[in-house]
Amino acid sequence: MSDVFASVLGQPRAVAQLRAAAASPVHAYLFVGPPGTGKRAAARGFAALLLCPRGGCGECEDCRRALAGSHADVVLIERTGASISVEDARRVVRLASLSPVEGARRILVLADFHLVEEAAPALLKTIEEPPATTVFVVLADHLPPDLVTIASRCVRVDFGPIPASILAQALREEGIEAADADHAAAASGGRLDRARLLASDPGFSDRERAWSSVLERLDGTGATIATLVDELLAATDAVTEPIQRRQAAETEQLAARAKLTGERDARAERDLETRHRREQRRARIDELRFGLSVLAAGCRDRLARAAGDASRRAAAAARAWADAAQVVQEAVEALERNPNEALMLQALLVRLSAAEGAGSTALAGAGAGAPRR
Repeated sequence: MSDVFASVLGQPRAVAQLRAAAASPVHAYLFVGPPGTGKRAAARGFAALLLCPRGGCGECEDCRRALAGSHADVVLIERTGASISVEDARRVVRLASLSPVEGARRILVLADFHLVEEAAPALLKTIEEPPATTVFVVLADHLPPDLVTIASRCVRVDFGPIPASILAQALREEGIEAADADHAAAASGGRLDRARLLASDPGFSDRERAWSSVLERLDGTGATIATLVDELLAATDAVTEPIQRRQAAETEQLAARAKLTGERDARAERDLETRHRREQRRARIDELRFGLSVLAAGCRDRLARAAGDASRRAAAAARAWADAAQVVQEAVEALERNPNEALMLQALLVRLSAAEGAGSTALAGAGAGAPRR
């Protein structure tokens, strides 16, 4: 037998919970954890467990198609816009009412449910009391207030960041050099998809250095902030280039199939375009989140240095850097709301520039550091 959870790395507790649940499944499950930590792969594996006549052998036709995402009774439902709309919710309700095509169960996998917002009430009753043949698997990066009521109707399964050692080993098994695998795994935030992207990205180290240099380069002037914003956004643009190349190939393949059959599939084209936009946006958010994590680490380093000095001025510097770390965290949270990236970075760097000035001045006065140039 093959393991239907073979592609789910570093989540032993979640996998054990799902194996136990498959013996007597309930109507809805909520998978919660950061993106790239295996929630979708786990949903496919769980679907295989539920559909396989042998309890998840990993080898039968039901298992193979469930794991490949091509089983008629496993339906992945993605949002069509920036958030899950009421129309998306109505589509879920319609799909939930349909009978299984091949077997005794139908598994509906609902993606990105941390973006449910105003559509939550339209889904509550369906997820709470679906048809007996329907099992919901709801995927969310975190649990926002709009999802709390729905979450209370589901069995929650938590997914944490994947340990860097496991990610590095997976990358080495895929042919990545050990040093590159270790570097990418450490910077991935515990995400396999991100680790793979960084491991194959020749510009990753340069971007990491660019973000690491931001605090040192801030000098209190608007000109420097404008320059830094331009550089950081240009570096972020570069992240999507390999994704755009892959997407262009997918678009060409779809066009070639249409030419071969003589029939254009307008819906497939729209779905592909929507997915491509979503992938690019996610890659940008991932890159900005990574950059902000580098800034946050810089703030924490300065905070630690200031905390090691007992003087009053050092205490003022520590407060300035603690405030700066909070400012960076607020920027990370703002990414979920699709902000204007340039304005967000400008506002952030203005506040960090003030913190850098206050912190460095206090430390210089306390004798704990050199005055700013």
